Amino acid sequence: MNGEPVRIISGAIHYFRVVPEYWRDRLLKLQACGFNTVETYVAWNVHEPEEGRFCFDGIADVAEFIRLAGELGLHVIVRPSPYICAEWEFGGLPAWLLGYTDMRLRCSDPLYLSKVDAYYDALIPQLKPLLCTNGGPIIAVQIENEYGSYGNDHGYLDYLRRGLIDRGVDVLLFTSDGPTDQMLQGGTLDGVLATVNFGSKAAESFAKFRQYRPDEPLMCMEYWNGWFDHWMEEHHTRDAADVAAVLDEMLEADASVNFYMFHGGTNFGFYNGANHIKTYEPTVTSYDYDSPLTEWGEPAPKYWAVREVLRKHGIFTRDIPLPEPIPRRSYGQVAMTSCAGLFGQLEKLSAKIARTNPEPMEKLGQNYGYIVYTTQVSGPRRGQELHLQEVHDRAQVFVDGVPVGVVERWNLQPLIVDIPSEGASLTILVENMGRINYGPLLKDYKGITEGVRLDNQFLFGWDIYRLPLNGSWASALEWSDIPQETRELSGPAFYRGTVEAEEPADTFIRLDGWRKGIVFVNGFHLGRYWERGPQKTLYVPGPLLKKGANEIIVFELHGAEASSVALVDTPDLGKAKGVDTAVISFADEE
Repeated sequence: MNGEPVRIISGAIHYFRVVPEYWRDRLLKLQACGFNTVETYVAWNVHEPEEGRFCFDGIADVAEFIRLAGELGLHVIVRPSPYICAEWEFGGLPAWLLGYTDMRLRCSDPLYLSKVDAYYDALIPQLKPLLCTNGGPIIAVQIENEYGSYGNDHGYLDYLRRGLIDRGVDVLLFTSDGPTDQMLQGGTLDGVLATVNFGSKAAESFAKFRQYRPDEPLMCMEYWNGWFDHWMEEHHTRDAADVAAVLDEMLEADASVNFYMFHGGTNFGFYNGANHIKTYEPTVTSYDYDSPLTEWGEPAPKYWAVREVLRKHGIFTRDIPLPEPIPRRSYGQVAMTSCAGLFGQLEKLSAKIARTNPEPMEKLGQNYGYIVYTTQVSGPRRGQELHLQEVHDRAQVFVDGVPVGVVERWNLQPLIVDIPSEGASLTILVENMGRINYGPLLKDYKGITEGVRLDNQFLFGWDIYRLPLNGSWASALEWSDIPQETRELSGPAFYRGTVEAEEPADTFIRLDGWRKGIVFVNGFHLGRYWERGPQKTLYVPGPLLKKGANEIIVFELHGAEASSVALVDTPDLGKAKGVDTAVISFADEE
C-alpha cells in the first residue's frame, strides 16, 4: 500500500450484531489488541427486509460503521457477498426470495441475479465513497463467500465480480474457501485473489492452497478461534494458548489473518440461523463465539494471549489504552404485572387468511416469527395419529384450546389425538427457529410446508394467522392485570413488566422457571430463550434502557413457574465444552 508491503491483521466485527452506540468501543478494543484492520460481512436481509424497501440507518448504517473505523485509523475489509453464511438467518439472504418458488439461489439464474443487481444498486453507492481509492478505509471486497462449499458456477462468480467493478469497486477483490480440492476448485476465480478459511492445521491448509496458488500471498480470511452454539448443546470454548499457538504458526509463515470472530456480538431478534448437516440445528441468540472480546465487549483471556503473539512478531509495538470498562448493573427481580393470551387476541394481531392447505410463511408474505393454523375436525375419532408433514420448525398442537403435544422438526413423531363426537377445533402454533445458513438445504421454508394428516387423511380448510411480531404489534393487545398471588403463568401468552433504571447500564435477563419464548425491552427484540440451553441469560446493552421506567415484554410459549424475571450483572452462556480443533479444520465446516 503506497509502495509498502502490508500484512493484514484483521478481526471480524459485524455491525449488525452490535448496537451502534458500542461500535466505537469495540473498534478501539480491536485496535488496542494490535490489529490494523476490521472485517465485516454485509447482511442483505438487514438492508432489504422487504423487496424494494432498503434500510441503511440505525444498526443497518454500514457506511457509518466503516467511516468510524477509518477515523480510528483502521483498514476495512467488506464482504457483501451477497450470501454470507455467518450463522445468520438464511446466510444473509432475504427470506422474501423464497416467495419466488422457481428461483435458484447462488448461481446464474437470471431471476436471482436480477434481485442481487437491485440490491447492489442500492448498497454499492453506500460503499463507493469509502473505498481506499477514494480516500476511504476499504481496502478489499469479497465476491462470494465460501462458494466452493456450495457450487462451481464460475460464470456466477464472474458476474458478481463484473457487477462490483461496473459499479465502481476498484479495490482488491477476493474469494474465501476451505482448503480442500473441491472447495478451491469450485470457489476461486482466475485473476482474483484467493484466501482460505480454517481453525487449525495452518501449515497443512496453506500447503493445499499453494497447490492452486503458488505465487499469491497467504491469508487466512477466517481464522476460527472459537465456535458458535446450537440450542440443546453445551457452550463451546477454545483454550487461549491453543488459539495463540495457531496464530503464531500463521505469522511464522508470513501470512495475513482475519480473526473470525474478534467480537461476535448478538443474534438479535429472529436473525439467528441454523445448520443442517445430519439434522436441523438452530443457533442460539448469543454469538459470543468465545471470541477475544466477549458478547458484552469485555477482553477475555484469549485477547491478551493474542496480543502477546502479535508483540512477539513485532506487530504490536505500542500500548494503546483500552476504553473505560462499560458498567454492568443488576436491577433485581422484575414482576410481570399484566398479560395477554395469544389465542384470544389473534384477530387483533393478524388478519385471518383462509386457505385450502396450511401454507408456509413465504407463500403468505411472512419472513420471521410464528404462524397459527386452525381448522375444524369432525368426530368421533379415537386414538388417531396426527402427522404434521414437514413442519419447520417447532409446533405446539391444541385440541379445543387444550395442549396435546409438541412436534419438532428434528424429531418428527405423530401425536395421538382423540376428537369427540361433536368435533373439535385443531390449532397449531409453529415457530420459525431460523433458516439454514450453510450447505445444500438453503431453501428452508417455514411453517407447515406439506400438510396435516389424521392417519392417512389430509385435513383441508384452514384459517391462518401470521405473527411476525414486528412493528407496533404490542399496542394492539388488550392487557389484563396479573393477580399478585399468581405464582405460575400459562401460555402461549404475552407478559409485561416494568423495571426502573436510575442509571442505564449493561445487564442480563435471567428467565429461570420460564420455558421458551422471546423478550422485548422498550420494543427492541433481544432474541430467543429456551430452558434447554445452553444459554441462560440474554444480553441487554445499556443503550436499550432509559432513565426511569423500562418496559419488558415476554412472549412465553408454554408457561412459567414464576411471574418475574431477573436483571443481573453476570452473564451465563451455559456449561462450557471445549472445542476439538480437529472439528474446525474444515472437513465439512461441522
